[in-house]
Order: sequence, then structure tokens, then C-alpha cells
Amino acid sequence: MGQVGSPEEPVSNASATPAAAGRDPCGAEDLPEDFYAQIKSDLQHRIAERLTSARRVLEVGCGSCELARFLAARNRQHVVGVDISDGSFPDKGLEDEAVECHRADARRLRFVQDRTFDAAVSVYALHEVDKPVEVLTEIKRVLQKGGVVLLVDFPKHSLAERLWQEDYYTLGEVRGLLSRAGFQRPEVRGIAQGQVLWAEGIKCVDEEGAS
Repeated sequence: MGQVGSPEEPVSNASATPAAAGRDPCGAEDLPEDFYAQIKSDLQHRIAERLTSARRVLEVGCGSCELARFLAARNRQHVVGVDISDGSFPDKGLEDEAVECHRADARRLRFVQDRTFDAAVSVYALHEVDKPVEVLTEIKRVLQKGGVVLLVDFPKHSLAERLWQEDYYTLGEVRGLLSRAGFQRPEVRGIAQGQVLWAEGIKCVDEEGAS
């Protein structure tokens, strides 16, 4: 089983990372094609550990709500998952009381009141969003003051890019998206041998009259 790294792993300087510089991070060409499957469990546990203090969590791009159900079981959290498609949602008989799965446009979460969630998470979905700043701004609206958004995605020039021929963001670009959406102290780093992008932003506790 691959390791994604410990919570104490230092924050990388985006300008100094291989992904940001346009190079292959940590020899992606030498990694097995099932690399992401190997690190899946460790990554889920790392996300759960980071969000352990939150009572209510929003997951954007929830897919099958697998992570939402994991967080609900491990951390005893109430998790609301949203996705533009409900094709992968659990069958009605398999629903969990602590998990809600909603088909919704993440740019307009009309069913969610301001300052509802303590944390928000999105895994492997940011690169698929057409208007990421709008989505991040909406996430900020529904977060409590002091709430954290956690973005996990594939970085540019990673193994994922070779496997699936998709375009991904650099670490610096994701930091810029968080800043433009109004999140404070954005931190972005590469984990899992540089093959996963881990980004965090905080909704400032000092915002007055802001959503």
C-alpha cells in the first residue's frame, strides 16, 4: 500500500515544485498504473484526519458518496454531498442517516443556507469544474467563519495526466483560485510523491458582512 505522507509533511513552494516548473514530478513515468488505487485508503484517512474537528462537512463532486460515507462512519460527521449528476449515488435502501447526496450545481447551492458547514472537501473534481472561482465562492458562502476548504486533485505533469490525458492545474494556479475566491492563507502542496495536489483555504473569521 502506498503512503500519501503524514500531516506534518511540509508545505511546498509552488514555484519550486517539479509540477509548477513543468517537469515530471518525482519520476511519474516509473510509477505503476494502479498507483492511485494503491494510495486511496491512505488518502481517505488523511482527509478524515484533517477534517476530524468538523461537525458538518460539504463534499463537492461526491460521485458515489463513498468519501462522505467514510467520513460519517469514521468521524461521526454529518456529510452533505453534491454532484452535477446523480448517476452514481447510492441506492435508496443503502442511504446513511448521516449522509445526504444531492444533485446540484455547485455554483448555486440554493438549498444550503449561509454558514452551514464547518468544512468542505472536493476530491479529484476541481479540474472538471468549468468556473472554479464561482464554485469556490459558493463554498465560502456556506462555510462557517473559520471554516476550511480542502481541495485534493491531480497536479499538472502528474501520472494522472499521462494515464487520462486531461489538463490539470499547477500548485500556483490552485493557490490563485483560492485567493480569488476570497479564502485566506491558502496553502498548496504536493503529496504522494508529488502525484496528488493538496490545497487548503480558510474563511477568514474577521470578515464582516461577508458570506
